[in-house]
Amino acid sequence: MTFEQVLVILRARWRLACIIFGAIVALAIILDFLLPKKYTATASVVVDAKTDPVAGGVGLAQEVMVSYVNTQADVITSERVAQKVARAVKLDQIPEFQENWRNKTGGQGDITVWLAKYLLEAKRVTVAAPISASATRQTNVIEISVKWPDPKMAALLANSFAQTAIDTNIELKVEPAKQYSAWFDQRSQALRADLERKQRRLSDFQSATGIVATDEKLDVENARLAELSTQLVAIQSQRQDSQSRQRQVTGDNEFLPEVLQSPLIQTLKDALTVAQAKRTEVAGRLGKNHPDFKAAEAEVASLRDRIRAETNKVVASLGSTTQVNVRRENDIRIALEEQKKRVFALKHGHDQAAELENDVVTAQRDLDAVTQRLALSNLESQTQQTNVVLLTTASVPVEPSSPKFLILLGGGIFLGGILGIGTVLLLELTDKRLRNDDDIMRLLGVPILGRLGTIKPGSQMAIPKDTTALARISSV
Repeated sequence: MTFEQVLVILRARWRLACIIFGAIVALAIILDFLLPKKYTATASVVVDAKTDPVAGGVGLAQEVMVSYVNTQADVITSERVAQKVARAVKLDQIPEFQENWRNKTGGQGDITVWLAKYLLEAKRVTVAAPISASATRQTNVIEISVKWPDPKMAALLANSFAQTAIDTNIELKVEPAKQYSAWFDQRSQALRADLERKQRRLSDFQSATGIVATDEKLDVENARLAELSTQLVAIQSQRQDSQSRQRQVTGDNEFLPEVLQSPLIQTLKDALTVAQAKRTEVAGRLGKNHPDFKAAEAEVASLRDRIRAETNKVVASLGSTTQVNVRRENDIRIALEEQKKRVFALKHGHDQAAELENDVVTAQRDLDAVTQRLALSNLESQTQQTNVVLLTTASVPVEPSSPKFLILLGGGIFLGGILGIGTVLLLELTDKRLRNDDDIMRLLGVPILGRLGTIKPGSQMAIPKDTTALARISSV
């Protein structure tokens, strides 16, 4: 079917098309008057991206912020918020809603739950929030729109949704903080009891062992141990030296270092030298038989005996010195072993005390950390601030938002035109007629030799015109 044929069909059936078009447009106008008027009120809240001074932390990134804003939009359209709004504006006390609730549910359940679903269904409450962030459109504003037959109720519901969303956001922050606060309080009590128990155990241990945190006894005992070690080394050296000298004792002991270093022996040797010189002088002057020579001879013999006796004493003292050094070494060695045991016992006690002190320090650190978190949780549980703030309040709308006359009229015009043309074409397909020369040629397959003008009833002669004679052919 060509465009020219469509025009011919429309010209032939224009009355039907106009009737359908007019009926649809009239129906649209009637619907504008019959449909109930609904008013839309809009309130808006803004989500602040700044750091919470109570909870601390860092600001949210833009991608995270968009997700957070969308989460807040979901919170606004949640049944929890809707139920609170229904109770706040007292929808459950309106007889119309009570009757509808009884008819729908048979009076079963909570009316606020049914009202929450009623508010959220059929787009009575809509929320506009950013879906994603872009370079040209970055907003943290959430718009809350409520469509309602009563303009005052629409504004009241929109403002109530905005305020309830803010209150719910505070509750969502406060409720977990209260739970954490209670848990931290229990933990702090348990940790405080554990700290007291460990402090008591440390005090009992210190009281039993005499070890305190500032005890210097271990240092003193370590110093004494070092001193005994030094004495042991010194006495071992002396013992080895005395044993070595004792082994050097021979028949002629006058050249021993102890003998040579003895002052008495040296004095006696000096006296012997003087006596020998006197004896020699007396022998040369008076002779060997003179009494003075005999006296000098006796004096020399006496001095030699004394020197020999003193030398024997020194030699004998070497053995006793060795024995004394051996005994002293044994005594110092025993004292050193006892001191080692004492030092080891003190070190073991200090290690135990240090372990107990570490337990106390660890328990104190855990208690301090839990106490700090407890204080922060208590502070968060008492906060009345949130990062969702009311931006604009909804005012009572003057003009209805639906139905819109121009939209209905435009839709009626469009739909009427489509239905009018479609109906005409559909009738043409079910009741075909010859509209022009092409239809006749296509039907008969022979060329047209001429045309007849339009013949009106009662006329004697046809008046030629440019129009094509219309003929209905039921069959050929």
